[in-house]
Amino acid sequence: MSKHIYIIAGEASGDFLGAQLMAAIQNQEPDTVFSGIGGERMETHGLKSLFAMDELSLMGIVEILPNLKKLIGRINQTAHDIIKEKPDIVLTIDAPDFCFRVHKKLRKALGKDAPQLVHYVAPTVWAWRPKRAKKLSKFLDALVCLFHFEPPYFTKEGLKAIAVGHPMMESGIRDAKPLMENDVPYLGLFFGSRRGEVARLSPILIEAAQEIAKAKPNIEIIVPTLPYLKVELEQRLKDLPVKTHIFTDKENKWSVFKSCDAAIAVSGTVGLELSAANVPHLIAYNMNKLTAIIARFIIKTRFAHLANIILDKEVVPEFIQRECKPKAIAKEAIKLLDEDHVRIAQQNAFGDVRAAILGQNGEQPSKTAANFILSL
Repeated sequence: MSKHIYIIAGEASGDFLGAQLMAAIQNQEPDTVFSGIGGERMETHGLKSLFAMDELSLMGIVEILPNLKKLIGRINQTAHDIIKEKPDIVLTIDAPDFCFRVHKKLRKALGKDAPQLVHYVAPTVWAWRPKRAKKLSKFLDALVCLFHFEPPYFTKEGLKAIAVGHPMMESGIRDAKPLMENDVPYLGLFFGSRRGEVARLSPILIEAAQEIAKAKPNIEIIVPTLPYLKVELEQRLKDLPVKTHIFTDKENKWSVFKSCDAAIAVSGTVGLELSAANVPHLIAYNMNKLTAIIARFIIKTRFAHLANIILDKEVVPEFIQRECKPKAIAKEAIKLLDEDHVRIAQQNAFGDVRAAILGQNGEQPSKTAANFILSL
């Protein structure tokens, strides 16, 4: 008998992940019935969304209070629809502000008679607020995690949990070829996606690039960024004494990454992406003093970079807070560009990172996730 899966994604990244997962499930069980909430990608696999996913993607931390009435209405509508549809599995993807409230409502209304309640992309309890794992066990049945070190945090609380790997490994990153090949060295500068980060960190990264240009005047700079930051970065980079290439093209993202001989990146998801793309790099970050003090008490990890966390050692140099100085950053970047043994040691470690963020036995993450979900 075919399963009925009620699947919910609340933002563009979840729509991408949900579409991958739907395709993998349909490949194994073509008669699977889907209903729920999703975007254009999920709709191409047959989903008829209960309402426009965009309504949920507006619900970030800052937006929740002014949109609370609308959010509560959509939570109630979704829970009522699930109770009416009686699916075998309710699978939510990321967007915890919305999804966890739906799960709680279903658990309260249906108790043990609820469908299997599953969430994809585990909260980062390993980094902060570890008690969330116990709270999740009160209303969820299972969690689909991205990283191999995550499941034990949840299984000890009685939740079923599996690590399936990172969805970017299915986005063409492994097969991409460099977009630019030349006789000059290319240094990538990754400024982050938030305007505040760009304002705070770009002077440091640009000064580091100027120091590097003094030592390597033939270097060229590659800046992958988002369209809304392009004009600002063009203005900030205009005085660099070397040629600069700014890219905003999503389609060539991985080819642009792989064009870099080395990179300096603002700490964030991009660090894991650079590791997966096998680009030697370092990360830099600083925040205001009050935020840094609070973070020191809340965040429980030794490292900021996900590759370092996965490997439990510093493979990628981290220049955080007091260490976030242009000359120190430049010195390390020059080592990555000039010293083969430094570059190769990092790239060898990235092989272990890539293995860790693939699915079980090297499977595509969506296939591993599909196997787990269909087994529930």
